[in-house]
Amino acid sequence: MERLAFIGFGEAATAFLTGWADRRPARVSAFDIKTDAPQTRTEMLARYEAHVICGAMEIAAALEEAEAVFSVVTADQALAAARAAAPALPEGALWLDCNSCAPETKRRAAEAIEAAGGRYVDVAVMAPVRKLQHRVPLLVSGPHAGLACAVLRGLDMRPEIAGDTVGQASTVKMLRSVMVKGLEALCAECFLAARRAGVEAQVLASLEASDPDIDWRHRASYNLERMMVHGTRRAAEMREVAATLSALGLPGGLSPAIAEWQEAIARLGLDPGADELSERLDRVLAKL
Repeated sequence: MERLAFIGFGEAATAFLTGWADRRPARVSAFDIKTDAPQTRTEMLARYEAHVICGAMEIAAALEEAEAVFSVVTADQALAAARAAAPALPEGALWLDCNSCAPETKRRAAEAIEAAGGRYVDVAVMAPVRKLQHRVPLLVSGPHAGLACAVLRGLDMRPEIAGDTVGQASTVKMLRSVMVKGLEALCAECFLAARRAGVEAQVLASLEASDPDIDWRHRASYNLERMMVHGTRRAAEMREVAATLSALGLPGGLSPAIAEWQEAIARLGLDPGADELSERLDRVLAKL
């Protein structure tokens, strides 16, 4: 693998590059729509420079001669990104759709990529990339899953084939997110209320007594940090989860509520600060 591109250049892309270090492909390019907006352009250009990649101002320039493309945008932009990239995608290039989307969204993205001569791969990122970087576990599905796994393993990544149909990997991711993002929202609602009511210590003590295997203070602090930093992206993902549940014939009333909590916390625009639950709760409560 000599030429690789990223569409979207946020946490996932930078984590992969950091993990690869000097083992990364010879040429790495990227395009992120944040360069379209004056208020975010300077920051994104600086990020490109910091990671020593070829940052492009147009999607076609980023895709030029790319052998594989990681699509790592937000869930609500994944389909638009695939459709925008398709006309410029090199023949036979792998489109590794790592976005947290409903299976139907991925199938529609696959149609756009395949019609343009690309090879679409449904990729589900199954753990936070911040710590594991490029070694994060990946589920891969679709007719090109075998080829994708070979390419990913060549990049020292950890893929596992979930099936030969687009949507199989993303279904696992979507249903897992009900639990993961749901627990984040539950922690926020529980501990924000407990802090405001002045009973945080008692609630923590009760939870620790009921389930001592969980470090509730640390877990709640971490969950709140995820919402503060990534809640907008998580909210978009949970709306895709709701669509997944609807397609399965289930009511899915919890997922939209989780999305609302995630977005509400992120909208405050707060720095999470130190890893200390009470301090983070106070920061959020001061703005709610």
